[in-house]
Amino acid sequence: MKKIITYTTCLIIVLLTFTLNAQKKEVKGYTIQGDSVVFTFDIRDYKFFTDEYSSERLEFDDLNLKSVAVSGEFNLWSRDKWKMKQVDQFTYQLTKKISDFSDAFSWEFKFVINEKFWAEPTKNASNIAPAKDVKGENLYVYNLKMFSAYPDENGNACFKLRGFENAKKVILSGTFNRWSENQFMMHKTENGWEVTLHLRPGEYEYRFIIDGHWIEDPDNPSKRENEFDEYNSLISIEVPVTFHLNGYLNANKVILAGSFNDWSESDYIMTKVDNGWTFTTDLSGGKHHYKYIIDGNWIVDPDNKIQEYDGEGNINSVLMVK
Repeated sequence: MKKIITYTTCLIIVLLTFTLNAQKKEVKGYTIQGDSVVFTFDIRDYKFFTDEYSSERLEFDDLNLKSVAVSGEFNLWSRDKWKMKQVDQFTYQLTKKISDFSDAFSWEFKFVINEKFWAEPTKNASNIAPAKDVKGENLYVYNLKMFSAYPDENGNACFKLRGFENAKKVILSGTFNRWSENQFMMHKTENGWEVTLHLRPGEYEYRFIIDGHWIEDPDNPSKRENEFDEYNSLISIEVPVTFHLNGYLNANKVILAGSFNDWSESDYIMTKVDNGWTFTTDLSGGKHHYKYIIDGNWIVDPDNKIQEYDGEGNINSVLMVK
């Protein structure tokens, strides 16, 4: 179901580099093309290669290049699983679907030559992070950032800004894209501006940037004060989640209680089915604690091994919504 609050939002996983300041340094190592990540290794970007075992450094002219592979946290730093294809005299590439990556926010990766040598990237790129080889020598790797939002006409949230017909450019910025000032450009409509994104379940803060001027959403009463003594608008993306308790068919009443309903002992009455009891509710992303109340007796979910203490000595079942 699409979430509409006079703005359009939708979910897409966008991989970007994290820039610590406003300077627009060049991004190296990869680009985003549609729903894919294209890793690119250009020989001309590197002067030295380091043997990961001996820490011996070689200049490119002294290296007989036979293979190039992408090695990172996403493939357990494998030296040979993600091998690249040579596309011209200087360039190697590998294309991976965004779906090949998990929900982790940040990844580090490097290029490995001949399954042995670590290609050292230039420090002038914006997505460079310090790292060490097996001997503790300082080298560098690339950063690949994943954000839980991407433009999609069929997305699950729609952002709309009414008015401002004379504006030249309107940008949607929020926690879903680390407050980027240029990523999500809104489209002009008859009544104002809009953009649709696909978002993972969760709570997000956002603002509109109108020709460089930041404002909260004037049509959204849900907001939170920020560090500038102004307000960020809030949106909560929820998904339907079905809880199922197997058995207990002789029970008269089963209640679902959790952090999502203030542990109410009466609100969520479960429905009896052939093999147990069920209840469906919309939940936002994140961690949720819950229990079942069977004819007045509280129990954890017998089919869920994930449990946590609540700080008051009670053990609860845990559900993660992503």
